[in-house]
Amino acid sequence: MPDRQDPLNILPEKDRLDASDPYARERQTFPVLTDEQVERIKPFGVIEDLPKGTVTFERGDRTVDFFVLLKGSIEIYEHRREGLNVFTVHGGNQFTGELDLLNDRKILVGGRMGEDGTVIRVNRPNFKKLMIAEPDIGEIIMRAFILRRVGLISHKQGSVTLITQKQTADSIRIERFLRRNGYPVDVMDCTHEDCDMLLKKYEISEDQLPCVLIHLGDRVICNPTNYELAEELGLAEEVESEHIYDVVIAGAGPSGLSAAVYAASEGLSTLLIEQEAPGGQAATSSKIENYLGFPTGVSGQALAGRAQVQAQKFGAKILLPHAVKKVEKGENGTYALRLCNDERIKTQTVIVATGARYRALNLENAHDFDNAGVYYAATAMEAGLCKNKDVIVVGGGNSAGQAAVFLSAHAAHVHMLVRSEGLADSMSDYLIERIKSSPKITLNTHTSITELQGNRHLESVSWNNKQTGQSETHDIEHVFLMIGAVPNTELLGSCVAFSEKGFIKTGPDAEKTDVWTLDRDPMLFETSAPGVFAIGDVRDGSVKRVASGVGEGSICISQVHQYLALQALEEEKQAA
Repeated sequence: MPDRQDPLNILPEKDRLDASDPYARERQTFPVLTDEQVERIKPFGVIEDLPKGTVTFERGDRTVDFFVLLKGSIEIYEHRREGLNVFTVHGGNQFTGELDLLNDRKILVGGRMGEDGTVIRVNRPNFKKLMIAEPDIGEIIMRAFILRRVGLISHKQGSVTLITQKQTADSIRIERFLRRNGYPVDVMDCTHEDCDMLLKKYEISEDQLPCVLIHLGDRVICNPTNYELAEELGLAEEVESEHIYDVVIAGAGPSGLSAAVYAASEGLSTLLIEQEAPGGQAATSSKIENYLGFPTGVSGQALAGRAQVQAQKFGAKILLPHAVKKVEKGENGTYALRLCNDERIKTQTVIVATGARYRALNLENAHDFDNAGVYYAATAMEAGLCKNKDVIVVGGGNSAGQAAVFLSAHAAHVHMLVRSEGLADSMSDYLIERIKSSPKITLNTHTSITELQGNRHLESVSWNNKQTGQSETHDIEHVFLMIGAVPNTELLGSCVAFSEKGFIKTGPDAEKTDVWTLDRDPMLFETSAPGVFAIGDVRDGSVKRVASGVGEGSICISQVHQYLALQALEEEKQAA
């Protein structure tokens, strides 16, 4: 990495930091606190004298302490194939840490005293108190933590190495999982000069790829599942199986993240469970331009990442990658959520925010090319796979429109296929106008894909225009599917009422079913099971927009408070 200290701008141009690089924003990424701010931090910690070489934290540790330097320095280092690499040195009135100080995940880097010095050591409980009690200091710390994580990702520091033979479905799955969860990754294709050496060193054959090289401990895991990878890297936070949460939220799309932020900020014991990565379908949008407060637009992944940090700042725990297999009735009016690993989580209330998934094509080999030419997301990672190539986007909603516009900046041409006669019924006007004006996007109406061909990876696609009867086949290797919506409701079994299309009924619609037995009316987002709420795309009658999902999440928490108050009153009556 280039040296940050270049006040005379004498580095060769190739070694200079880009203006968008967090390391170029040194005052924000590595701020120096004032003496007055340091004095305000002292009551939250203990002052220690530490000799040179003392390890303050090591990669793989959980729940590490927060350090402020009074004298001396702390070196921040990473584990690389060639050994330890010191890439940042904190000096007087500077502090350690990045986003993993807001959660209980394994940290990415190590720290040691670069010289004899004196520090303020703040343990994790007191660090949380500091962030609340001193909001101006908390803002400085939060901004620095976010920028530092962006720096780690962009410079591949504290990373793992993903060794791939080529762009296979599993290599794309693993890379997407790491990137969507904000984990630094260095992708090495087998054409790289070091690849043969690594394969021989770790006795890996090419048919075992993709493999993930973890530099701490010099370990290799071949083609891990997302769950195995998360366990190995410590992405999964540890939860207390006997603890009864106030609210457990299943699904971390915009509505689930919103609910987590408001629940945690209002003092509720909150757990958010997500199967893959925060953001849901919204995280697959390259740019959301009609979300309030972002006039230049924001990517779905960036929005989700900020919301995740916000929820963790207030104390919400995020458990991933876990799927809720079943919601069960527990004791004394509580619920138990059985996870995919058969672990049971206890809670007083449940919020189902599992959203919906895009439909697959109605073809026999519909899933044969998933992540190998057929994608359900259009982010920068997928765009890089189809640079200067023709692509297909299937769908007529906002997600499809955003994908087509975004991909047109990378692909040679975008063929947009819709079954209807146009876009106006399901797409925002600004996207329609942008699609019409782009010479790189062709809209094909009344058109459906009829065949996918290829060997392991998609090679060609056939489609048919139902109006004209004309069929065409094109050598296209990348198809983006954004069609329909299938609600993710398997976790509920038959314990709540559903609409004809499988979405969850809430409020007045839930009351009209035989399942609702209480003498009070269900709340607006309450299902036919008291204390179980549904928000976002999984709910019947919801508006499929990010803003509405965020709104439902915030409103739902007020109803959770009401439910908990009613339960407390009922317990008092029974006790009397």
